[in-house]
Amino acid sequence: IYLSMKNTGALDDMAKRGVEHLHVTSVDNALVQVADPAFVGFCLAKKAEVGNKGCPKVSWDEKVGVMARKGGKFSIVEYSELDEAMAKETSEDGRLLFSTGNICNHYFSVPFIRDRAIPALTECYHVAHKKIPYADDTTGETVKPASNNGIKLELFIFDVFPLTDRMAVFECDRDMEFAPVKNAPGETSDSPDTARAMIGSLHRSWLNAAEIEVSGDADAACEITPLVSLRGEGLDKLAPVLKEVKAPALVCRTGEAEPQGATNVISADNIEVTHFVNAADVNVYVVAHTAK
Repeated sequence: IYLSMKNTGALDDMAKRGVEHLHVTSVDNALVQVADPAFVGFCLAKKAEVGNKGCPKVSWDEKVGVMARKGGKFSIVEYSELDEAMAKETSEDGRLLFSTGNICNHYFSVPFIRDRAIPALTECYHVAHKKIPYADDTTGETVKPASNNGIKLELFIFDVFPLTDRMAVFECDRDMEFAPVKNAPGETSDSPDTARAMIGSLHRSWLNAAEIEVSGDADAACEITPLVSLRGEGLDKLAPVLKEVKAPALVCRTGEAEPQGATNVISADNIEVTHFVNAADVNVYVVAHTAK
């Protein structure tokens, strides 16, 4: 990603447009807060070149890398690098000492990428022992080894962390910001199904907190787009108009969904909500703010 930003002209384009800060996340986290103002603002307040947002591990043996210092430098330490004793170690408050799990949610200043990371990339590769398929010398057939037989040079996005001495670490609520999609549909963990369920559960809790009733199938999808509310804020202002949401439901702003079929419009206190059922049988609630 770093060399690509240089080779494609993206860094030059950022310079022309005055872009100074980047928020970089993985594509497989359905609850990621894109360009999260709280995280980015925290990094700016700390005058950090690099920031890492993580969430607490659910157990000492969860297979996730953690934020730590290695040789005095900021690093992500892979779970395989921690022996059981270290992984179980706790601090005075009883929390795991190595507790902040890495969820691939990072902040970078553009000058850091341009002036520090890219020039030093060749120093950031690390050796990984891998099971590498190979061709049998006699038969020519592919052999899949049972144990490690080769070495690869790897470079992860977080391998540039040791290059900075100005880093901010920000811990978030797992249930609010981490719904990974790593397994196939139908799997009981980290699948599209579990991610949708986490989004629905979180957004239902926001509506309930705003005293907006959520009816319909308890397992049906329920989603509020970020243009309506990023973290559940402001939904109380919709309560006089949007007293009930029937799942499956989508609450969005004008322009995010085009009305289909029969519509029902309710307005009060300079807020107008248009309700309709789309072709997928989802109840869509389009919120508009009207002039006084």
